[in-house]
Amino acid sequence: MSKRARFAVLGAVGLAAAAAIAVSAAFAAGPASSAKKAATPLAGVNFVSACKFSHFLMDDPIVYPGQPGKSHDHTFVGNTSTDASSTLASLQAAGTTCQRPADKAGYWMPTLIMDGQPVTPLGATVYYRRNTRARVHAFPAGLEMIAGDSKATTPQDKRITFWNCGVGSGIAPADAPPVCPAVRGQELRLHVNFPSCWDGKSLDSADHKSHMAYPTAGACPADHPVAVPAISLIYRYPVSGAHELALSSGGVYSAHADFFNAWNESRLTQLVNFCLNGLRHCGRL
Repeated sequence: MSKRARFAVLGAVGLAAAAAIAVSAAFAAGPASSAKKAATPLAGVNFVSACKFSHFLMDDPIVYPGQPGKSHDHTFVGNTSTDASSTLASLQAAGTTCQRPADKAGYWMPTLIMDGQPVTPLGATVYYRRNTRARVHAFPAGLEMIAGDSKATTPQDKRITFWNCGVGSGIAPADAPPVCPAVRGQELRLHVNFPSCWDGKSLDSADHKSHMAYPTAGACPADHPVAVPAISLIYRYPVSGAHELALSSGGVYSAHADFFNAWNESRLTQLVNFCLNGLRHCGRL
């Protein structure tokens, strides 16, 4: 091995070690340290997939595979072919509305109904974040999961789902849709946060949730030991002012979202390692 190559390897090892030490130090600091100092190593560590609206459809290939029209209406972004018959192979062969060509995943939420009419979102922002102490692994091809409760009739945990008008609006996250100002960039948004710990075995489970779990204080539970990216799916709607709002799954408390992984695995792994494990803010780059 040449001297230049040896230095490159040593540099890479050094960066990885430094990242691991920084993360461990942040969690070890605990509540006695300032929140700002403890959060710094992971705050802003992400990469982003920006996706346009694709289609409305009363299908759900995770909950009702092979049963077209069986579901409440969904609003799909990302993969352009997602329907009741979708498989990993069919998704990988189709197109995407995401700016990252490698992101052919299917993302969907219940359709927002405003004054009795379906609302086409302005688009979706999909954050892939790191919120675990352990090194993050790319999702396996074909992983399916659901976050949130489609049958909820009371407010859900805001760590899983909430509404707001964007950070710039100054309006706090809410259980129900707030009245957003008629200002560009402060339109209504629905957020759903997915779990980031996987059992390491199952691509799905009977309830489409049990194979996944949320971390506690940066640690995955023993029965879900594999850390994966923490996805935050955010739909932006052209909605401001007061309106009668509901979701196609029920009331405004029934927010939930589905994810069907069909990324190009090589590219996803590169992003996870460079951005999340490298503790970098990659954003849309």
